[in-house]
Amino acid sequence: MEHKSQQRDLATSSPNLVLYSYWQSSCAWRVRFALNLKGLSYEYKAVNLAKGEQFSPEFERLNPLHFVPVLVDGDVVVSDSYAILLYLEEKYPQKALLPDDPQRRALNLQAASIISSSIQPLHMLSMLKYFEEKMGPDEALLWGQSCVEKGFLALERLLKDFAGRYATGEAVFMADVFLAPQIAVALMRFKIDMSKFPTLGRIYESCKGLPEFVGSLPQSQPDAEQ
Repeated sequence: MEHKSQQRDLATSSPNLVLYSYWQSSCAWRVRFALNLKGLSYEYKAVNLAKGEQFSPEFERLNPLHFVPVLVDGDVVVSDSYAILLYLEEKYPQKALLPDDPQRRALNLQAASIISSSIQPLHMLSMLKYFEEKMGPDEALLWGQSCVEKGFLALERLLKDFAGRYATGEAVFMADVFLAPQIAVALMRFKIDMSKFPTLGRIYESCKGLPEFVGSLPQSQPDAEQ
């Protein structure tokens, strides 16, 4: 099934791109958002994490860690959303996701790194399931909320003096691609009060209006459960 970018100017199309994704994965969501922003079409291959399809021999050959997303571009296989976005930035430079200014470029990389290494891994479903089994669902929820709020506080302080409509100004860059799905998950799964983080909340509201973001929403994916 071909997933089309919502971007008006479809400068480049790569029919060889295949994205292994799961509709509820925030990591895969980032990549869908980025592909849409770059105007790249791709084949969507669903990996049902709830059914354990990530442990199939076929998928294990692509990523021995059994995580989505995985991007296949011809003979190139890239796993991990952070690595995938850097690969896309090098291979498909249209609609750059990193600004030219060195300071703002570093800010985007730092924000993306905070989310991908210091927030999301601490509340991934396998981690929350472990906490539920050991301490109960209430403690698991508190753990997730604590991890998210700690990371959001750092991001709020990092970006508040640089943000405009988006994380580092008036254009969408990599920080926004990581932030918007993470904030959506924080609201839906952990009921985070975003009034504590006004800069992040404003960035999220701006991203919500982008057709490229709407097209990347979990419920818009072919494997979404109704």
